[in-house]
Order: sequence, then C-alpha cells, then structure tokens
Amino acid sequence: METLVKKNRKQQIEETATNLFRERGYAATSMRDLAQVLGIEAASLYSHIKSKEEILQKICFRMADEFFEAWKGVESENSSFAAKMKKAAIAHVTVITKDTAASAVFFNEWRHLSEPFLSEFLTMRNDYEGRFIQIIEEGINSGEFETVDTHFTMLTILSSLNWTHNWYKPQGSLTPDEVGTRLSELILNGLKK
Repeated sequence: METLVKKNRKQQIEETATNLFRERGYAATSMRDLAQVLGIEAASLYSHIKSKEEILQKICFRMADEFFEAWKGVESENSSFAAKMKKAAIAHVTVITKDTAASAVFFNEWRHLSEPFLSEFLTMRNDYEGRFIQIIEEGINSGEFETVDTHFTMLTILSSLNWTHNWYKPQGSLTPDEVGTRLSELILNGLKK
C-alpha cells in the first residue's frame, strides 16, 4: 500500500511540475514553487525525487520513447512514401496531443538537461529527425517527390507538427488523426509531383 501511495505522489509531483515548467519555464520554477502548489514542505519532495532535473529527464525521455514507439506504425507502411509521410505526421501529432503540457516541456525545456543526458537526448532527436529525412530522400529517389533540400524540408515538417501543442484542444472539433492528416496533406502537396 505504501508503494502505491508513493507512486501516486510521484505521478502527482511529475504532473504538477510538468504544468509549472510549461507555464513558467524550467529555469523559473523552483522546488519551493512545486512544493507550494502541491501543498507540502519543500524538504519532503526529496523523499520522492532526487532533483528538479530528474523530473525534466523523465518528461523528456518518456516523450522521446513515445515518439519512437509511435514510429513503429510508420515502419509498417509500404504503399507509398506519401502514405508513409502521412502516417508519420499522424503518429507524431497523436503523441503531441496525448499530453500537450508534457509536449511543451519536451520541445521547449530540453536545453536544461545536463550531461550526459543532454547528449543522449540530442542523439535520440537526431535519430528521429533522420527518419523523416529518410522518407523524403526515398521519395525523391523513387521519383514520387520533387527534389528538395531534405534537411530544410524535415525541419519545416517537424516545425509545423511540433507547434500543435500550442493550439490543440482535446474538446475541439478535430481529432489527432484529423490534425495529422490535414497537416500532412498541406506538407505533401508541396512535395508531390
């Protein structure tokens, strides 16, 4: 029973910290702020977590794992590179919209990771971005896509997808699939011959 209470408290701490990091930024959020919002003493936080950065690490690496897990569905797509890009956009948006607060922290606060976590995070990000570049390159090589600057195109695609956490509302009129589909169609209309 004690483990369950501790786990629930850890989850509560992470969720509260995620919202504070999103609202105030990681650097502007103190352990005292976190404790105050939770209604506990700052010293008692340390019985649940080691540091503020530990929470940031959990958020960033959990989100990265979710993006890679979602990518497994992209790998199974083999009808066309446009279909693969569409599936990648939908998978990406689905992860973002599942928890927009954690997504905001993931996209905006990762710079505060210390080594070796920062290098590990950047390696994972480069791997993930490389997967989008690969779809673009293969689409170009097959003649399905126009010849474009693949790195610039990848950055443009991910920038448009990553911005979703700023405006997506779960109670809105569009589902994550619809958002991903619409964004991918806008993107692909610029790639298709």
